[in-house]
Parts: sequence; structure tokens; C-alpha cells
Amino acid sequence: YSQLRSLDPNPDPRNPSREIDIHLTANMERYMWSFDGVKFSEGADPIAFRYNERVRVNLINDTMMPHPIHIHGHFFELVTGEKGNRPVKHTVNVLPGAKVAFDLTADALGDWAFHCHMLLHMHAGMFRVVTVRKDEDAA
Repeated sequence: YSQLRSLDPNPDPRNPSREIDIHLTANMERYMWSFDGVKFSEGADPIAFRYNERVRVNLINDTMMPHPIHIHGHFFELVTGEKGNRPVKHTVNVLPGAKVAFDLTADALGDWAFHCHMLLHMHAGMFRVVTVRKDEDAA
């Protein structure tokens, strides 16, 4: 990813107002995949963003497999060390034991799927809802 550049300048030059870590986790004996050790079916809390908030998301892969992580309704800029023309993606592959960071502007109101694009992993629990609300609508 470090060799990719966007042809156009990134639309939101703001620095993130906060940073969150999301661990990609697994239990191979139970073939369980999850975010932060919690499967979606176990009542995982949504990942909440405020409308137009700029957030840095750190994906930390604690597993021994790559995970193509995808978010619906949004594009994000990969943090590749160079500001301005960072690659813009909606899916990023996180290699085993690696960390990938991206900056996201939560500019689409509603509830959105956030999951591993390996469908067996998604169905086994590596899925969350991302919720984007205006301040007055936030729970």
C-alpha cells in the first residue's frame, strides 16, 4: 500500500479527532473469528461515529491469516506516511500479525456493515455494525 497514491488530493485534510484500535481475533479450535474477541452473534456493540467526525482506525491482526476488512457506505484514506494523496479504499488487507491504519470521515448517516470479506470469517463472527449519527441523535 505504501506505493499507492491517489490521483486527486484527499477531500478531508483534517487530522483525526480521535483514534480507535480494533483487534482482529480468532480461536482456531472453535473456528471463531471476531473483532476484539467478541463475535457479532454474542451481542457485539456497534462501532459509533459522530456525523462528519474524522477518526483514525487502527486494525491490528492478532491472527495467523490475512483479513480483507471492508466497510460499507464509506471510503477511507490509508495512513501510508504521506499526507495529501493517500490511497482511498473501502477494503484493506491486513496481513497476519500486522497493523493497518486508516483515516475515515464519517459522512454517511445510518448503520453500516463492517466485516472481513472472507465470507467464512464474516459468518463465523468477524462482523460489526458501524453506526453514524448526528450529535443530537447519538445514544
